[in-house]
Amino acid sequence: MKKIIYTKVGGLEAIDIIEQEKENIGEREVRVRVHRAGINFADLMMRQGLYGASPDFPFTPGYEVSGEVIEIGKLVSKVNLNDRVIAIPGFGGYSEEIIITENRVIIIPEKMSYDQAASIPVTYGTAFHMLVHLGCIKEGDAILIHHAAGGVGTAAAQICKAYGASLIIGTASSKKKDFVESLGMHFVDKEKDDFVKICKDLTGGFGVNQAIDPVAGKHLMRSYKALRNGGKLHCFGASSAVPKSKRSWFAALKMWIDTPRFNPIKMMKSNKSVFGVHMGTLDDERIFNSHLQELNKMMLSGSINPIIDSIWRFEDVREAQRHMHDRKNCGKIILDFAPK
Repeated sequence: MKKIIYTKVGGLEAIDIIEQEKENIGEREVRVRVHRAGINFADLMMRQGLYGASPDFPFTPGYEVSGEVIEIGKLVSKVNLNDRVIAIPGFGGYSEEIIITENRVIIIPEKMSYDQAASIPVTYGTAFHMLVHLGCIKEGDAILIHHAAGGVGTAAAQICKAYGASLIIGTASSKKKDFVESLGMHFVDKEKDDFVKICKDLTGGFGVNQAIDPVAGKHLMRSYKALRNGGKLHCFGASSAVPKSKRSWFAALKMWIDTPRFNPIKMMKSNKSVFGVHMGTLDDERIFNSHLQELNKMMLSGSINPIIDSIWRFEDVREAQRHMHDRKNCGKIILDFAPK
């Protein structure tokens, strides 16, 4: 069995592919033959040693996979052999096979492809958790989405439309303008435009109901200022700490120094809320499972449809991650582990 590992803290050179013997499964575990694994920006941050919730090196990254159940423990009751599933291991997904507890496996409908299934857990799960579970999005809301062309950004745009948001503002680089607008968003050039002013102008001076921000640093305070009274800010990443494929201690330190310290007493006046979101550390599996069940329904009804930027064979994982490092993707990047 082949799997990808991060051998040490570093750039793309720290990625290796190794052969590992199969391990035995537990009574309530299943073995999944992985067909697709999703790449997320958190994977890149972990390789550079900039993500707190990660194992010790060396380790195998990979939050989400889709595949087929090929072995079940004797006490497993929720899935059967040959079931097509989404699995959320947290780590270890960049592998031809994974062993995982049955509680972290969800059967996918026959109409759903492995590509679509591997695109849902992290991107759509994170967007749903922020906008719906925490944000209580409702018809007529105005939403600000940063990195609007990325995996979570495209997922968030579709969820906003499904829930009847009247205004979706998306920031991205100028070369992604047409793509962002094709998703029904009001495009904002992240390098040239003042998104705070635009949010205020487009909402009659009030600001947006929710803002989702994966940038961090001083960018967070600007997103906070774009909110209306009672608005909600969701922080779910720190891309400003990872400007390139090689680690930059200067960029990471600057991000931490520039990150605002929100004062709850001062926040009382505006009734604004700030949420930190990391689905990989969410303890209550029932919440995440309920999100995925609802997202499966939305997928089958046609109200969401994962946008896949590219699919790479797992042997090309370095180039796949470089593609994300260079901010070239429009939608989800996926690794192909299917048997040849």
